[in-house]
Amino acid sequence: MLGIFVKAALRPGMVKTCHLVRPVTQIPERSMMHQEGLPKLPVPPLKQTCERYLAALEPIVSEEELEYTRELVKEFLTGGVGERLQKALERRANKTDNWLSEWWMQSAYLDCRMPVAVYTSPGVVLPRMRFHDRQGQMRFAAKLIAAVLEFKQMIDTDTLPVEYLSGKPLCMDQYYQILSSCRIPGPKRDTVVNHTTGKTPLTHITVVHNFQFFVLDVYHSDGASLTVDQIYMQLEKIWNSSLQTNKEPIGILTSQHRNTWGKAYNNLIKDKTNKESVRAIQKSIFTVCLDAPMPRVSDELYRSRVAAQMLHGGGARWNSGNRWFDKTLQFIVGEDGTSGLVYEHAPAEGPPIVFLIDFVVRYMSRTEIVRTPMVPLPMPMKLRFNITPEVKRDIEKAKQNMNMMVHDLDVKVLMFSNFGRKTPKQHKLSPDAFVQMALQLAYFRMYNICCSTYESASLRMFKYGRTDTIRATTTDSVKFVQAMQDPAKQNAERLALLQAAVGTHKENMYNAIHGQAIDRHLLGLKMLSIDELTSMPEIFMDTSFAVAQHYNLSTSQVGSKTDCVMCFGPMVPDGYGVCYNPMDEHINIAITAFNSCDETNAAKFAQAVEDALLDMRALLEDTATAEQ
Repeated sequence: MLGIFVKAALRPGMVKTCHLVRPVTQIPERSMMHQEGLPKLPVPPLKQTCERYLAALEPIVSEEELEYTRELVKEFLTGGVGERLQKALERRANKTDNWLSEWWMQSAYLDCRMPVAVYTSPGVVLPRMRFHDRQGQMRFAAKLIAAVLEFKQMIDTDTLPVEYLSGKPLCMDQYYQILSSCRIPGPKRDTVVNHTTGKTPLTHITVVHNFQFFVLDVYHSDGASLTVDQIYMQLEKIWNSSLQTNKEPIGILTSQHRNTWGKAYNNLIKDKTNKESVRAIQKSIFTVCLDAPMPRVSDELYRSRVAAQMLHGGGARWNSGNRWFDKTLQFIVGEDGTSGLVYEHAPAEGPPIVFLIDFVVRYMSRTEIVRTPMVPLPMPMKLRFNITPEVKRDIEKAKQNMNMMVHDLDVKVLMFSNFGRKTPKQHKLSPDAFVQMALQLAYFRMYNICCSTYESASLRMFKYGRTDTIRATTTDSVKFVQAMQDPAKQNAERLALLQAAVGTHKENMYNAIHGQAIDRHLLGLKMLSIDELTSMPEIFMDTSFAVAQHYNLSTSQVGSKTDCVMCFGPMVPDGYGVCYNPMDEHINIAITAFNSCDETNAAKFAQAVEDALLDMRALLEDTATAEQ
């Protein structure tokens, strides 16, 4: 999933300004210069992974199932199959820059046939803006575009600040994948195309308003980017020429099941005009969606409604057709002050997106002083689509399916204001592990059971590293949540169990970011057995393996400096998607579930999380007081 965000380091020879981190030396440290020196992703020892796999199963499967799996694991380890696959994986690791990255891209994203909207593309809600009219919307969008172009300048000149973790440089490759890229549907497998490597530099973005797409050139012939005022004038022209409302929402096709969209795509681009229009969208640097205002809701429901809008656009009647969901980056600016983005997940995890958001927000807080002398600029080009009866049928089908998805997605944003990451830190507890234990406690209280829990961990210490899984449900977390529900337990014992659970979580996180977690290793062994066309080892056909992969809690910490909320859909039909941004004094938490599942409820789970956090703080304070 999204990956843990790591702070950008201020390097020697750099100064920190109120807006940007800028190099002051003549020859800045190149953000990609470290790439060649980055270590390769290791292949963990087979015995270690097998032992940790059994430990991960202990809290989530029955003793009977566990006993059966122990036998399968033993057979896998000693029967020669595991060793053979392990050696083949080690050979692959020696021959490639990253033995996992290609497999991960395919299995996690490109082979997945569910719609990207809701199911894989995360959304981000930015703090509410104070404009409520078209001029405010245009002005905000113009400044946002200028900010992203300045970010692009850092990419183009390779002057992006390198990120570090524990003094070690991280892989910066994902930053170079998010601009000018697009997912392309296929009948059975998708592809991602990045257009930055072409001979001629790309100079346009796409702007969509009222379901109509426009090519907006954002650079002058001399290579200088348009100013905010110039972009504003161009957006005005786009607005004025897209007022008629009888246009078909062609973009809604991108929200379909991938096989359905793959067929519709091939049908759509048979027409030369359509093909050229689609290519213009795919090749654009990024897309800006100028949205119509959504129905008004109370302040309490506002963020939840906007989070849903970022994920799916609100339905065919609202803004779902005002998207091209295959585009890696889509910034969304509503006429009612809503703003944020939705991004197609295949090329990158959360950190580059969050860095970009923080950069854009800093840029937009600058005061504009210089007014640009107006020079005549060409009219942005409207992209034409010929809607045949067959394309029209595909659009109608996509509308129906999107409306069903909108109706099914349950979103609750919890702005937890009682305390933030400072509180667990004061008690020498990891804020991330503290929130994870609150999620464990909330789930246990609601369902009286513990479930398979996914928390994403960044593998960017390694070349082309993506993510691995921190399994947050452990025997120690189970002991803690059970103790919290047992009236016979004293607070001192509960605290000791919380500290132990947090310690185990930190250890699991350390193992994960250092390439020693179990999930990607098991995936590699499984992928090899598929590639070799040998019979699938029993451990991958086992019920326990299915339970381990069924993440009722799919979670990610996204540490942004901006007071934003990131959100994503659940991983399984009866699960929750939980994304949290711990700030110093509060925590933003977005929770999603599916209405079609009777057992899950985002608002109830949000309440349980809030109660769990408060009870855990009370535990810390009560025991601290008792010790005095």
